[in-house]
Amino acid sequence: MSGIVIIGAGQAGASLAAKLRALGYQGAVTLIGEEPHPPYQRPPLSKAYLLGEMERDRLYLRAPDFWANHDVALHLDRRVSAINSREKRLTLQDGETLAYDQLALTTGARPRMLPVSARSHLGNVFAIRTLADIDALAQTLRPGARVLILGGGYIGLEAAAVTAMLRLEVTLVELAPRILQRVAAPETSDYFRKLHQKHGVTIFEGVGLDHLVGDGVVRGAVLSDGRTLEADLVLVGIGIEPNTGLAVKAGLTMDNGISTDEFGRTSQQSIWAAGDCASFPYQGRRIRLESVGNAIDQAETVAENMLGASKAYQAKPWFWSDQYDVKLQIAGLNTGYNQVITRTGQEGAVSFWYFRDSQLLAVDAINDPRAYMVGKRLIETGRSPERTAVLDSAIDLKTLLNQP
Repeated sequence: MSGIVIIGAGQAGASLAAKLRALGYQGAVTLIGEEPHPPYQRPPLSKAYLLGEMERDRLYLRAPDFWANHDVALHLDRRVSAINSREKRLTLQDGETLAYDQLALTTGARPRMLPVSARSHLGNVFAIRTLADIDALAQTLRPGARVLILGGGYIGLEAAAVTAMLRLEVTLVELAPRILQRVAAPETSDYFRKLHQKHGVTIFEGVGLDHLVGDGVVRGAVLSDGRTLEADLVLVGIGIEPNTGLAVKAGLTMDNGISTDEFGRTSQQSIWAAGDCASFPYQGRRIRLESVGNAIDQAETVAENMLGASKAYQAKPWFWSDQYDVKLQIAGLNTGYNQVITRTGQEGAVSFWYFRDSQLLAVDAINDPRAYMVGKRLIETGRSPERTAVLDSAIDLKTLLNQP
């Protein structure tokens, strides 16, 4: 019996395999990962782990003996080179072939890298994605070193916070007119710009990288406006792209990732997808979510559907970011907002509430777990509070949950 094969041993793949066993599936389960490490958490890599506050063993999603004890065949440091969906067989890079009854693609995403023309081949230029990336980066971090961070999204800002805390000289460059422009309102951008500047980070917005300079190792950068910067290392945080190469070669339908139906099934009957690599229907449109919560929830739903549940995946988008002593929690998706309400909380807490006309779409809660909790519950139940009530800090947020 061929059983279920899962390609991708990240958060989604690990969650899917564990859920299959929790549901009582008795067939063979094979989990294939390109990295030599068992499934591990990515969010702490560039924060607690890089700061030395978390040991490697604590990164692992499961205890070392979990996979063997649950009869999951873990194939690490292996790469799949091709999928033959007609024969239900895949080929590994070393020539080995594996048959499957059902296949799940949880291949995740990869960092966008600089073009060759930018001289991205120079030493001390790092991506921020894998355990190997962070281990290599850690060797270069010394107080006083000059670090250039490319990209003012959450990846770049979190990297800026950690390197500033390690007492490096930090400069961040963002091509868009403002940091976080793709994902947040100007109010959130303004908050985090001031936060980073308070911690000594220099931020340039509305300017890009032309090319790096150096002699084998990066020594600096020339920006698109002709300005030059000195740098001992460069961190590239310009976003991620879904890993769809295998799926494309297999002839699966693409749409900003591997296109799935509401159950997680791809255009091939016996192949499923979940996590950062998968796009799916959501409120009349198609989206792809890059978050731990989605990776877990979607993968677990796919596991149920592989066993016959026919359960539509109901995404509940939420995200978080830790920078310095600030915790940002995000509920919902702000796409299409036309008004932002700012609510001031206690002891420096603040939250930004995104509305499209009278409909609440999302909440950015900064050091304000109550605003996050209330906003998340309202969004998930399809309710929208009066904007005047959100604005009035004298009103207890919990009373909004009692409104019809």
